[in-house]
Amino acid sequence: MTGGQSASADRSCPSCGRSVRPDDNFCEACRAELAPAASTSDQSRPVGPCPTCPDASVTADGYCESCGRRVPVSRDHIELDLGTLAGVSDRGLRHHQNEDAMAIAAVQDTDGPVAVAVVCDGVSSSSHPAEASLEAAQAAMRVLLAAARTGADLLDASTAAISAAQKAVAGLAGGPGSSPSATFVSAVLTGEAATLCWLGDSRAYWLADGPDGTPRRLTADDSLAEEMVATGLLSEADAMASPHAHVVTRWVGADAEEAAPHLTTFQPPGPGVLMLCSDGLWNYQPGAAELASLALPRARTEPLAAAADLVRFALNAGGHDNVTVVLAPFPPIRPEPVAKPAGSPEPAAGDGPTQPQGEPPDEPA
Repeated sequence: MTGGQSASADRSCPSCGRSVRPDDNFCEACRAELAPAASTSDQSRPVGPCPTCPDASVTADGYCESCGRRVPVSRDHIELDLGTLAGVSDRGLRHHQNEDAMAIAAVQDTDGPVAVAVVCDGVSSSSHPAEASLEAAQAAMRVLLAAARTGADLLDASTAAISAAQKAVAGLAGGPGSSPSATFVSAVLTGEAATLCWLGDSRAYWLADGPDGTPRRLTADDSLAEEMVATGLLSEADAMASPHAHVVTRWVGADAEEAAPHLTTFQPPGPGVLMLCSDGLWNYQPGAAELASLALPRARTEPLAAAADLVRFALNAGGHDNVTVVLAPFPPIRPEPVAKPAGSPEPAAGDGPTQPQGEPPDEPA
């Protein structure tokens, strides 16, 4: 399915019940938002009882009061699916919390669907990395979503989005020595091009689909490793094996230098998938061609399932870091209404579409 496919039947506004068109972003009757952004939840709640002591109480931060074992919480594994694009974020096997965050949105314009995505990775050595990534992703998404809906210039909007992220993260600083920080990558994908913006080492890839397409990395890391490769001090393989491989040199945060973000517009030469990811994935497979072979062809029609496959690949490869993957097929696909699975829990008030869906990928033995 592509953006040129005829629209599906009219639907109803969930707020007032009035009929709305498939390409409406707001209800004309009550102005309710029909396609809000979905993001990593800002409420980390236990998702079930303790596997060892099912009758015991679990604390709000996810620990069994009987055996002390940590119970999975909602941010440990999150799956977001908007049809036009989808994302999966997982805590990994070694970290005690998920410091990655993502936000995605699907907008309808006169030319078809538009996919909007942000992926942020909290810098573990900074203070409040999980909060930093979440604040950055959500603040940037608000700006990008508004721009996508109004037809504003996407390069200018991307600059404004990262400024909003910078301000939001800086607001978390609690005094001297408090320096919350996060890496950042965003994309707005229309039927013509992708507008990208980034700071740090979260990446964007083009996963070309077809014999004539060439997969490629679309971003260059702000890291010591990348600098050493660029100056010829180390080969890429040696740089990745060095202790400086994931030391970032630019970021959004309270102590970030005033540096202009990277901005670029990429025009896909044919069908494929735009991927945003944190280093929890590319650390195990940095090559664009290899990532394309892992994701395609499934990612063209089933972005959520393909994103889960890539997260599972990272976990099976070691899972040393948090891992987040967002996939947006090109040309953008028009989402179809998805029936809610039987027995699915109702989201808590205020959470909207941010709750985890499905079970985490199996951990390797």
